[in-house]
Amino acid sequence: MSAWLTETDAKQSYSSSVNTQSEAPVPPEFARALKSINKAHYRDDLLVRAIASPARLAPYSYSLAADINPHQHGVDSEHGTGRFILLYDPAEPEEWGGPFRAVCFAQAPLETEIGMDPFLAEVTWSWLVDGLDTRNAQYTAASGTSTKILSTGFGELAAQGDGAQIELRASWSPLTCDLGPHVEGWGELLCMLAGLPPQTEGVTSLKLRRITRD
Repeated sequence: MSAWLTETDAKQSYSSSVNTQSEAPVPPEFARALKSINKAHYRDDLLVRAIASPARLAPYSYSLAADINPHQHGVDSEHGTGRFILLYDPAEPEEWGGPFRAVCFAQAPLETEIGMDPFLAEVTWSWLVDGLDTRNAQYTAASGTSTKILSTGFGELAAQGDGAQIELRASWSPLTCDLGPHVEGWGELLCMLAGLPPQTEGVTSLKLRRITRD
């Protein structure tokens, strides 16, 4: 599968999606990171697009959104959705351990019985780590939370019955400008949460089953 943006699309997306807090030219190191993101490859089930990047998190940032088999471009998928933000600060904040910090979010609905699995949170975190490590993404200072959410509808929402979803919020510090493996690892995590089989041998699967939201 080809990269998700053409060269022309990349230039247009860059101007609308990169957030900067300075009128100075974009640092070459950050520009190389964006170029590597543009060359990333994803499963055909995953639609990735550039979105507006948040302000004030870092001097420079770039954001992506991804959805599993979305019915409509620009609308969060009922099978799984996520966000990826690349932050860049040439001052190299001490807590980052370098100039880059990657922040990601991934979410997917589950059948209730899967949401009650005691190992779900741990396996979800392992999918992110496996996705990064199998692609030789170089990083440090990884941290995050994996959250299981169980719900029951009452009153006018009683027809919705029981439901569950899994959320992962994570961040880590890339050690090089090669960000392609990082966004590909995040993309693989989204596909795994949506119940798609792993592409790498030895990766644990809980056989998550997708459900649809009304």
